[in-house]
Amino acid sequence: MNQFQTLGQFIIEKQADFPYAKGELSRLLRDIGIAAKIVNREVNKAGLMDILGSAGSENIQGESQQKLDIFANEQFISALRSGGECAILASEENEEVIHLSKHAKYIVAIDPLDGSSNIDVNVPVGTIFSIYRKSHDGPATIADVLQQGTFQVAAGYIIYGSSTMLVYTTGCGVNGFTLDPSIGEFCLSHPNLKTPPTGTMYSINEGNYVHFPLGVKKYIKYCQVEDPGSHRPYTSRYIGSMVADLHRNLIKGGIFIYPSTASAPKGKLRLVYECNPLAFVTEQAGGRATDGLGRRILELPVMELHQRPPIFIGATEMVQQAEVFMIASLN
Repeated sequence: MNQFQTLGQFIIEKQADFPYAKGELSRLLRDIGIAAKIVNREVNKAGLMDILGSAGSENIQGESQQKLDIFANEQFISALRSGGECAILASEENEEVIHLSKHAKYIVAIDPLDGSSNIDVNVPVGTIFSIYRKSHDGPATIADVLQQGTFQVAAGYIIYGSSTMLVYTTGCGVNGFTLDPSIGEFCLSHPNLKTPPTGTMYSINEGNYVHFPLGVKKYIKYCQVEDPGSHRPYTSRYIGSMVADLHRNLIKGGIFIYPSTASAPKGKLRLVYECNPLAFVTEQAGGRATDGLGRRILELPVMELHQRPPIFIGATEMVQQAEVFMIASLN
């Protein structure tokens, strides 16, 4: 492996995997990488300048917008508009889709800064992105954004932590790139990333325990019961930034759960720009992503832009075990 292979070099080398592409997808991924570098620069300066804290506004989800939320959103919009390869952008921070280029072939859905409420306390945050291709020659419409997750042509995330990494898939495995600040380039550091089939960590906000479905409560108790033969009890690890939790579990083996609750009966995380892209990455790394009842996240019908499903995602065997408890609790 050439450890100094850059993201740009890698994308060009793999372009042959897409017989219908003529470089547009490569340029689109490059544009996302450029915006990620700018966001990373500002995240690393947080605390040294007035970019921390609430912006005093709310996004379409009714969540308080952080100043960095707005900054990251603007950077990705600007990079994708300038690149000219994105027809429509759907963002967590915007109620409606944003039309960027009439002649472009690709649609991008993005969560510009996942976990941004943690930025004040120096917890890792991230960006999640999903890319679709138009299936027609006319102008892109909202229907192009509401494609089932199985139609993604690329997806990934950037994690801004002790080091900054861009992890993505185009349906041919998962590769991770670490930003080398000395040269300002993402360099291949985790080729052909595979997640373990099982693990010893579970990630869920146990503060909401009383509001969880019975199946989730029983699975948590299962995780906590000692059984040396199955490496239990498992370790509870919950950061509160989905990208950070999923990235750790992807590498070390674990499960991330965000179920339905009394206050969010349909779930909280968004299907289009959080669940679908991370499910695509996880499956390509050998993991599993479902709604907890065996329904594959990538096959869920997409009915609206800000749709929310419950999600059970991570090591295949752990997700399957959680599904056993969920399905049994319904009988």
